Amino acid sequence: MADRPQQLAHLDYLGDAAKFSGQLHALIPKCNLLENFSHAEVRLLSHFMDVYMCPQGVEIIREGEGGDFMLMIIEGRVEVMKRDRWNTQQVIAVVDAGKTLGEMSMIDGEARFATCIADQPTMIAVLDRENLARIIVEQPMLGAKILMEFVLMLSQRLRATSSRLVEVLDEQKQRSTVWPPP
Repeated sequence: MADRPQQLAHLDYLGDAAKFSGQLHALIPKCNLLENFSHAEVRLLSHFMDVYMCPQGVEIIREGEGGDFMLMIIEGRVEVMKRDRWNTQQVIAVVDAGKTLGEMSMIDGEARFATCIADQPTMIAVLDRENLARIIVEQPMLGAKILMEFVLMLSQRLRATSSRLVEVLDEQKQRSTVWPPP
């Protein structure tokens, strides 16, 4: 097993996620990553993940920091916060059990896009880049399935973001055509 991420050292380490594979399996209906996985595949994946408990109000991921892991919320809820142009943190999403966070940085190695804070006591399963690489080598069918699910999730997010951008641009265009008043 790979070393645990230093950024999570302040959280309560609960052990290998294999002990929690039943709880992970129960997330399938609400987890995009796991939606096409069998019980056996979830169990296999759990052997490559670790579980942590985060008290309410504790930061899990910090915007701008490096990170080579993603997390899946098993229980609880997390606020996703992004700094605006005035450097004030704004809540951009609240995510609950079954959702995943941090995939982009795990995949591309870039800085974290947002800060994630436990909104209540929250249990998370963590997969790091090193263990993802191990899955791809040791369990290629599972690795291909995980990567395909990442591609689908990120594609859906990009489409949603692009749609929202078009809406904002349309709103700006409408405001600019009305101003200044006649």
